[in-house]
Amino acid sequence: MTTTIEIDDDLAERMEAHLEADESLAELVEELVNVYEAEGAFLQEGYSE
Repeated sequence: MTTTIEIDDDLAERMEAHLEADESLAELVEELVNVYEAEGAFLQEGYSE
């Protein structure tokens, strides 16, 4: 099953700035979800709960 999401242009531009060579936005989103599932939260450098 394929799900389509819509994001605004500003967010797309911000996300595209983080893409590696030949990486798609879908691949970046998948990577972010994998990190979230593995860690339980998105981590930021210097951030602690």
